[in-house]
Amino acid sequence: MRTAELNRVTAETDIKLTLDLDGRGASDIDTGVGFLDHMLTLLARHGRMDISVSANGDNYVDDHHTVEDVGIALGKAFADALGDKRGIRRYGDCTLPMDEALILSAVDISGRPHLSFGLEIPAEKVGTFDTELVEEFWLGFVRNAGITLHIRQLAGKNSHHIIEGTFKSVARSLRQAVSIEPEFANEIPSTKGLL
Repeated sequence: MRTAELNRVTAETDIKLTLDLDGRGASDIDTGVGFLDHMLTLLARHGRMDISVSANGDNYVDDHHTVEDVGIALGKAFADALGDKRGIRRYGDCTLPMDEALILSAVDISGRPHLSFGLEIPAEKVGTFDTELVEEFWLGFVRNAGITLHIRQLAGKNSHHIIEGTFKSVARSLRQAVSIEPEFANEIPSTKGLL
């Protein structure tokens, strides 16, 4: 079973998280940041991962620490759940339309963290959510998951649709990349023999 459970406690946040990469898309999310809760629910559903997150953070200051630390915790759990990465497809990509927005994402579960972030989000906020935190979330995630992630906005000016399209697109790319190729189930998808 490709699952992980993680508790991450800092002076700024207290996060409990469980992840099942082979789930059905179920989610139980309570981060104290409503928009992030919605995005993580989309990530679980479209990635067919079961995700449970409970986070208490210093949201009276702002949402930055909570959003970044949830990304960090989810990235660590993702890496733990993958284990030695035996049998995975490794690569995934998705071009996803979200109304007028069009988002491309591509992932390599390489063991080398890198984020190429090509979104132009016009609004500073969606509701009370600071849109600059989208990049912080994905940075925290890729650095701790050990993956390369490219995100490109091909069209769109609606901030909500751009961000929602991003989470859905990345979810589908991750789903593809972690899927097991039956004929290579006992192999590491690298000439090096490890990822």
